Amino acid sequence: MSRIGRKPIAIPSGVTVTVSGSHVTVKGPKGELSRDFHPDMTIKVENNEVVVSRPSDSKLHRTLHGTTRAIIANMVKGVSEGFEKSLELVGVGYRAQKQGNKLVLNVGFSHPVEIVPEKGLEIEVPSNTKIVVKGIDKEKVGQLAANIRDVRPPEPYKGKGIRYEGEYVRRKEGKTGKK
Repeated sequence: MSRIGRKPIAIPSGVTVTVSGSHVTVKGPKGELSRDFHPDMTIKVENNEVVVSRPSDSKLHRTLHGTTRAIIANMVKGVSEGFEKSLELVGVGYRAQKQGNKLVLNVGFSHPVEIVPEKGLEIEVPSNTKIVVKGIDKEKVGQLAANIRDVRPPEPYKGKGIRYEGEYVRRKEGKTGKK
């Protein structure tokens, strides 16, 4: 039995959830998100809670049950609180700057790398070695943070690169000289 799928989603004050068939729209103080789900999943709003149920215990329905519930819960959290992902730059001379809407990274290449966030996402640079990605859609926030990290992923010998805040980079020993 799906334990995640059975758990109802509490709707906080200021958030409205509208269900029409398999299309769910969530509106809140930070914005609006909408998504289509699998037509087999039954989504209902009752007693200020969203309840997701499945028609059978087949493997497909069990899989979709928990996933559907988790995505709706993330939509509700996104429009009420929002999501953020922090990254840090490690390396001599590695810097991040914000020029207008875009992020400019100097990470050891012969040219600066520019990243423009899509609509609904925001990039903050509190210091020149820290980047914060904010938005209401968890999937898009995570994808933009992953794209920024992919510009210069952390390497195992010196640990230089762009990493998530708190990420552990396993270090390797370098070459040993002849004796």
